[in-house]
Amino acid sequence: MTEPGDDRGRLRALRALAHSRHEADVPGVRSDINVTPLVDVVLVLLIIFMVVTPMIASGVAVDLPRTANHSRKPDDGKDIIISVTHDKRIFVGAQPVAHPKDLGRLVTDERRRNPEKSVFVKADARAPFGVVRGAMDVLNDAKIEDVYLGTEELEKKAE
Repeated sequence: MTEPGDDRGRLRALRALAHSRHEADVPGVRSDINVTPLVDVVLVLLIIFMVVTPMIASGVAVDLPRTANHSRKPDDGKDIIISVTHDKRIFVGAQPVAHPKDLGRLVTDERRRNPEKSVFVKADARAPFGVVRGAMDVLNDAKIEDVYLGTEELEKKAE
């Protein structure tokens, strides 16, 4: 027979062995932050905003008339952009205007919400003059005074 003190020693040794083996299997707690996925998401969002922002600000694409005396106005994003296309369609921003007489109401409503905005008319070089003149008349009837006409600078010839 074994002595009772001997059993206690064996039991302690088994417990110590089981306890040390259990701690080795469990990984330790890490308190650092893995920022790689965060950086990836931020870079993707940055690229998306860089691509989409110019599309939002420019409205509908038109071929602007070219002028020799072109004055530059910085794009501060505070313009109400009215586009007149070559096929006689009128847009406020990217939204089509159903009837030209609605243009004054739409611009007046936008100016009521944001009074610091100025009106920028971009008319296609191939657009009929009558359509552009009609849009300007509607804006004049709506008492909108600060209207900018969009043009592109004529390339100067090298001498």
